[in-house]
Amino acid sequence: MTISLWMFHIILYQPEIPQNTGNIGRLCAVTHCRLHLIHPIGFEITDKKLRRSGMDYWYELDVQHHKDWETFERSPMAPSLNRIFMLTTKAKKTYWEASFLEGDGLLFGNEGSGCPDFLHQKLGHQRLTIPHKNTAMRSLNLANSVSIVVYEALRQTDFVNLGK
Repeated sequence: MTISLWMFHIILYQPEIPQNTGNIGRLCAVTHCRLHLIHPIGFEITDKKLRRSGMDYWYELDVQHHKDWETFERSPMAPSLNRIFMLTTKAKKTYWEASFLEGDGLLFGNEGSGCPDFLHQKLGHQRLTIPHKNTAMRSLNLANSVSIVVYEALRQTDFVNLGK
């Protein structure tokens, strides 16, 4: 098995909280994933809170900024739409049921409202959820959700045995 340039594409749709984005950036840097930020975002990329949570890893990070979803879709840096999995509380299929491949995209909506309806329609057959027992709780923290799914995708692609 050979490692591709970037293991996975982590796509954040209009993130709002700098600490989450900073932590996700750190995760991407240590797992060799490319981070895509779909604008507008709810903070300045130089925000002090972003720097505290992940900016010291930013030099190792491949972060791509996209003006909007349409710009992202046209980008040569973006994964194929048929290999983008949307993580949402509105899905029935769990992330455990997905078969991830190197180079897949993992799309996460923003902290306040998730992904818009047009993305649910576009990617409806590729929606996944992270199950939880307490149905009174809406969802997990965004950075935690990204970490959970990235490490499952890495496990499936034999990430720990690469280079051995």
